[in-house]
Amino acid sequence: SQIIKNIANRERMEIFFTILIMTLVVSLSGVVTRVMPFQIPLPLMQIAIGALLAWPTFGLHVEFDPELFLVLFIPPLLFADGWKTPTREFLEHGREIFGLALALVVVTVVGIGFLIYWVVPGIPLIPAFALAAVLSPTDAVALSGIVGEGRIPKKIMGILQGEALMNDASGLVSLKFAVAVAMGTMIFTVGGATVEFMKVAIGGILAGFVVSWLYGRSLRFLSRWGGDEPATQIVLLFLLPFASYLIAEHIGVSGILAAVAAGMTITRSGVMRRAPLAMRLRANSTWAMLEFVFNGMVFLLLGLQLPGILETSLMAAEIDPNVEIWMLFTDIILIYAALMLVRFGWLWTMKKFSNRFLKKKPMEFGSWTTREILIASFAGVRGAITLAGVLSIPLLLPDGNVFPARYELVFLAAGVILFSLFVGVVMLPILLQHIEVADHSQQLKEERIARAATAEVAIVAIQKMEERLAADTEENIDNQLLTEVSSRVIGNLRRRADGRNDVESSVQEENLERRFRLAALR
Repeated sequence: SQIIKNIANRERMEIFFTILIMTLVVSLSGVVTRVMPFQIPLPLMQIAIGALLAWPTFGLHVEFDPELFLVLFIPPLLFADGWKTPTREFLEHGREIFGLALALVVVTVVGIGFLIYWVVPGIPLIPAFALAAVLSPTDAVALSGIVGEGRIPKKIMGILQGEALMNDASGLVSLKFAVAVAMGTMIFTVGGATVEFMKVAIGGILAGFVVSWLYGRSLRFLSRWGGDEPATQIVLLFLLPFASYLIAEHIGVSGILAAVAAGMTITRSGVMRRAPLAMRLRANSTWAMLEFVFNGMVFLLLGLQLPGILETSLMAAEIDPNVEIWMLFTDIILIYAALMLVRFGWLWTMKKFSNRFLKKKPMEFGSWTTREILIASFAGVRGAITLAGVLSIPLLLPDGNVFPARYELVFLAAGVILFSLFVGVVMLPILLQHIEVADHSQQLKEERIARAATAEVAIVAIQKMEERLAADTEENIDNQLLTEVSSRVIGNLRRRADGRNDVESSVQEENLERRFRLAALR
């Protein structure tokens, strides 16, 4: 009994030290990237460090549990993406986003699935569809890490981010159908699959809306009875994506879409806008830190799995008489090339369709050049959702037999992830050379209007406060001092409201004032 307890305690300490090591590596990876003599995107650096740590020399082993991975990392990251996604742009590009996140996913699953079945020996049709399903989701986080923020034109990046938000759900639902058919627990029909998908998708979105609405109500309740305590409110905000995901999964709908919907509802409903200032400031900084750590953990875990995947797959390939090891590497390149061809062809078709049949209200694709279509094609890199999805494929069938060609599915998916990242690193900077990123005039105009409106509201609030303080006998504030201070603050705000300060000079003025005040505090 004592020996068992000692072993259990040792395992717990190993888990604790593993978490500490991974957190340290994530925090230092950004520094390593900046001091390198040549530029390496942060996701690739984190994958490389993870693979190095998992090599026998270092021996850092992390047992990858796909279900735990999906619950622990994906909901907060998708929630944060939904929170940051501009709702107006998302709705404006709704046709383009759903054309990529739904229609293209179906085309990819069917087309690439049949290709894998025909080309890769030893993979039956249904497992081929399962592999095509996990390869359909794109990764906007990996894309941003490769090219950097603001490098891709806004009209393209907005659609790509919306696509990445939505196609995680459609890809994983397609995987669920394929695995269910392979396991013999579901008979596939087009009508049945369509109804099931609509139920899962709409149910997930509604679940996210409801949980987010309940969070807003609880914030108002806490503010009324417990005061504006930022720590409690931020902890509840951190739990919101997990609650959305788990509740949705429990009732049999998409937890991924629930987390996305919760994040977008937080933005649209005004919950954060009505929250206390201290809570908003702390929430933004806390989420920025969590997002950095969680993103880093995802790519680090991907790297940690690679040596094990490579070793297991190569050993299985040597035993399998139908498979040659060199063919597996060739198949990775072939599958990736087919994915890019399907993606480019779909975008080109949407461009022609829009120009031909949607002349009154064309889609954004209609104005894209061939170069921009190529950028959007190579920007479809694969990432963590693909790895989690393929590793979630069961080892055994209900009858006890091994799941057909599972090791090939895992190896090919991991290979396509890495190959898509490497190709993106090479091709995207070439395609983005001398390209105009965005016209900032509209953005500056909107920001100027927003600053002016904010200043007007602030002036009214200051005037009301001045009247209240002047009438308050307990405060006993000198009227001349009160008028002088309020006039100085209102004068500064009035310059913004009148538009005499443009946005750039206003931002520069605020930054200088902040730096001077920090210098004084030091």
